[in-house]
Amino acid sequence: MAEQVRAEMVGNSAEVSHLVGEEDTAVVVGSGDVPVLATPRLVALAEAATVAAVAGTLRPEQTTVGTRVELEHLVPTPVGTRVGVRAVLVSVGERWLRFEVSAEHPDGRQVARGYVTRVVVDRARFLARTGGQEGPGPSSRT
Repeated sequence: MAEQVRAEMVGNSAEVSHLVGEEDTAVVVGSGDVPVLATPRLVALAEAATVAAVAGTLRPEQTTVGTRVELEHLVPTPVGTRVGVRAVLVSVGERWLRFEVSAEHPDGRQVARGYVTRVVVDRARFLARTGGQEGPGPSSRT
């Protein structure tokens, strides 16, 4: 699979923007008792940015799965605030991709920073190993 993960992908990036709602808070997610952006929700946004950063660069039968997250959540983000989460592919291994991620408050403060590692897998084989069925994805689109 090494030939599918190419060094020229390094530098690929994407940003997702998200307006923090009540459903994103630590209270609702269960990770705390304050009504601010929950760390697990921030992790999900960071992972979404990593997926977007390599969208269209893998073969149709491939996908990536998250294997490691290192994230420092630095400042609280209240409901009604738009947060931008950026991922940049910083290194590539035989099958893995390592992204630097960061989240920013509209006033320029850094909300979070860290790294996410994802592994490139064959979607059908991965799902077969888990006993799952292949759902919608790039390989099933027409």
